[in-house]
Amino acid sequence: MPLSDIHGILFNAHILFSFALGVWAAVVAGRRQPIPGGYWGAVVVQSILAGVIVLLGVILTATGARPVDGRLGLYFLYMAWLAIIMPGLFSILRGRDDRSAALAFAMLAFFNAGVSLSMAQRQITGPWV
Repeated sequence: MPLSDIHGILFNAHILFSFALGVWAAVVAGRRQPIPGGYWGAVVVQSILAGVIVLLGVILTATGARPVDGRLGLYFLYMAWLAIIMPGLFSILRGRDDRSAALAFAMLAFFNAGVSLSMAQRQITGPWV
């Protein structure tokens, strides 16, 4: 399987994973419960997934491949955002796990899913040629 296909599959997984994180955080906020430890683990997994996608993008770029739209700088800017923003929000909130933190994580996860979907639709993430 070509590396560009693996990149596309993992990016689609990132979109779905971000949406699932948003639903999970919204349910936690709706129940007025603290954010469970499993959610923090999922945030780490999401960030690692974004990091792996960036690494694949770097490898594809090093081999001379480019996204179809040619906006390589925009690709790396968006991917940097997606890789660091969830842990960044955790740091900004100083590890809070109350309802307002759950709402913030839900909104950010839905935003990330929307940004990722937009990237895919505008072919910023590929196909790589």
